[in-house]
Amino acid sequence: MIDLLYINWNVSPDIFSIGGFSLKWYSLFFVAGFFPLGYWIMGRFFKHEGLPDKLLDPMLYALLIGALIGARLGHVFFYDWAYFKVHPEEILMTWKGGLASHGGAIGVLLAMWWYVWKYGRKYGFNYIQILDRLIIPICFAGMMIRFGNLFNSEIYGYETTLPWGFIFERNGETMPKHPTQLYEAFSYLLIGLLLLWIYYKKLDKVYTGTIFGLFLVLLFGVRFLVEFVKQPQEAFEESMIINMGQVLSLPFIIAGIIIIFLSYKKKSPARIKSNVKPTKR
Repeated sequence: MIDLLYINWNVSPDIFSIGGFSLKWYSLFFVAGFFPLGYWIMGRFFKHEGLPDKLLDPMLYALLIGALIGARLGHVFFYDWAYFKVHPEEILMTWKGGLASHGGAIGVLLAMWWYVWKYGRKYGFNYIQILDRLIIPICFAGMMIRFGNLFNSEIYGYETTLPWGFIFERNGETMPKHPTQLYEAFSYLLIGLLLLWIYYKKLDKVYTGTIFGLFLVLLFGVRFLVEFVKQPQEAFEESMIINMGQVLSLPFIIAGIIIIFLSYKKKSPARIKSNVKPTKR
């Protein structure tokens, strides 16, 4: 009777195919996490603190480019360099699969460094202040991306006897596995809601960097823990005490602890004081 509770997962990764073109669920979820969802949330933040809407479009473009390039290069260098150093022409072939979230995080951090260099001084915000806000929609974008991984039947866990195990039939699996994509997706959702509550209810009681630091500790802490039940993505990880995802998560967790400590030491107000003069109506 318990077997009936397992979920037989055989969903196609393609929404539709026309000729040689196919639109994948992963692509839809990936883009939707940034636009319209992330775009709308950041728009609410900008309106809340008096920043102009015209700053949203360059942020969106920078985020998409930074996240995609960073995630691809992260996969290339962190997980599969042995292959890509022999086949460098395939590095740009993202449609063949292979994106790493830690690389995406680095790409986003670099993209926002450019964004703040370009607009921050003129409009009255610094690098950490923009990250305090940006990581909230990123939580929800991460949730969407993990749903995309589920539809791709990828990065799941070891065998489980728990009733919510997924049998990923498209991969030839016959035993239920931990749906680690959903573990991460729902964790990211809860983290995003918590940080959203802090932003709207406690912004004047926390300091610049507090929200960003909490994000790093919580999100990458969850990632570190989930990796214990996740199957290795590459063969070389099988001989590691902790896998590559955990190794890459540790610096982010440590950085988050340091950022929280420094935020309370410096006590810089979290609220942005925009240089934009309100328009007369």
